[in-house]
Amino acid sequence: MSQPEQITNRADHRAALAGALHSVTTAKEMERVLVDLCTPAELRALAERWHIAKLLDKDALSYRDISARTGASTTTIGRVARFLKEEPHQGYRTLLDREKSTK
Repeated sequence: MSQPEQITNRADHRAALAGALHSVTTAKEMERVLVDLCTPAELRALAERWHIAKLLDKDALSYRDISARTGASTTTIGRVARFLKEEPHQGYRTLLDREKSTK
């Protein structure tokens, strides 16, 4: 397989994964999928980033305070903050806003 085909396949695989995840209907089901899909370390990292995004969204704590509270590096916190506020994907923002609207 040539290099461009591999890259295309990766994008196709990612889109297929997104479609499969979209079919999940409950939080319990999603948790089972994530446990199957991710290593324990990957799952901890995802959960940590989500927790950091929620803390950043409250806009009440500094990066150092969040680091002290979570044990996450300020580099990780900065990355989450960048994706939350600056990057065009807006995945964190979509989920945070959706979570707020269902409470």
